[in-house]
Amino acid sequence: MKSEKISISLPASLVRFVEQYQTAKKCKSRSQVVEKALKLLQEKELETAYREASKEVDPAWEITVADGLADETW
Repeated sequence: MKSEKISISLPASLVRFVEQYQTAKKCKSRSQVVEKALKLLQEKELETAYREASKEVDPAWEITVADGLADETW
């Protein structure tokens, strides 16, 4: 995957955390730490979107989907 360089500013406490995490988890760079953090954030947002979408499913759909089918049919 091609990477693009950006510049970010963080409070000193977060910079220390990134550096400590990098050392503890043997990450190649601070960029790798930030990339991992952003992927986790992206996954969380996706999970939230799926959870919200699942609320929109009509409960009657399950009955309709199986209408006329019995276990022995399979």
